[in-house]
Amino acid sequence: MVDTTPGRLTEAARRIADTAAGLAPAMTERRRIDADLVKAMREAGFMRHFVPTRYGGAAGTFTDLLDAVTTLGEACPATAWCASLFASTPRFVPCFPEAGQREFWAEGPDTAFVCSVLPFGEATQASGTSGLRVSGRWPYMSAVEYADWVVVCARLPGADGPRLKLVAVPVSAVSVEDTWDTVGMRATGSNTVVLDDVLVPAARVVDRDAVFGGRPVDSPDTPIAPLAAVNGLTFVVPALGAAQGALAELARYLGGKLTNVSATPGVPGPGGTLASHEMTLARSAAEIDSARLLLTRIAELADAQGPFTPQAVARNARDSAFAVDLLVTAVNRIFRGAGTGGQAAHGPLERFWHDVNAVATHQALQFEPAAHHYARALLTTDA
Repeated sequence: MVDTTPGRLTEAARRIADTAAGLAPAMTERRRIDADLVKAMREAGFMRHFVPTRYGGAAGTFTDLLDAVTTLGEACPATAWCASLFASTPRFVPCFPEAGQREFWAEGPDTAFVCSVLPFGEATQASGTSGLRVSGRWPYMSAVEYADWVVVCARLPGADGPRLKLVAVPVSAVSVEDTWDTVGMRATGSNTVVLDDVLVPAARVVDRDAVFGGRPVDSPDTPIAPLAAVNGLTFVVPALGAAQGALAELARYLGGKLTNVSATPGVPGPGGTLASHEMTLARSAAEIDSARLLLTRIAELADAQGPFTPQAVARNARDSAFAVDLLVTAVNRIFRGAGTGGQAAHGPLERFWHDVNAVATHQALQFEPAAHHYARALLTTDA
């Protein structure tokens, strides 16, 4: 029996977070997440969170996942990032043909998928079959060393121009190049996947438009949340957790510092006046809370299954991008407010600062294109 009790995943995340916090410095140095943490994610139910119940999955909610990933992010943003992706990717696997779904979950619902929807590869029709032969290089595939299946996007030539296909291949069919060496989110192990003329049967191929539009093959009249409506949520929630963790770290640090340092009349306290510290804490907390409210609205709309009007989808993308801007502003202020003494190299505050700024560079979280699409949707009418 699958436990679908609300809050269950968050309770498990708290236990994982305690371990992740202790492992974070070593994982950052090694540039990959610890294998025991991935095992704990499987056991907690992250991989099965969005898997349909007919395959033993939890058919979970975005709201529960938001809480669980935020909890992990407060301890280790990279762990939260990997958990978010492992949980989110199976959500659109039902868009693949039924035979493919049965193969993917043949061993149970805890299959680990990693995915790139960007068309960095080329596909050709395989001779004598309905399948494809695929080659290409896909960078930034987080935690790929722990994946069972890799889903990538390739261009298939056609008479009316190339069509974009998502193809799923077992991890044994790919090679992985160690290319991930960044300032932020170092522990995600987001290396490059390479396919070299890999044969992909038709059961493992789907039009990318079906995923973007949220059209599962078994119930096309009952769509899932379109990728554009929830994609930003996957990437920004780890930053929400990191910002909350940074705020808690600053409060702890300032509390100890202000208590232990004697005040000199007429001289500002360590790192500034008490009033300036209060402003840093209050304004940053308000920005973080505002971001969480925006993200909660996205999650609740997805859990309610829409309606996913063009305006609602564009608003969700706008809110994801705006939320990450709020979080970057808050974390940068927190880092500055800690002063020199609070900015210890390799400490948690430095890691939160690096990681949130790294998340903000993700293509799905850029405000300018999101603003463009939102304004166009807002100004477009049916008339």
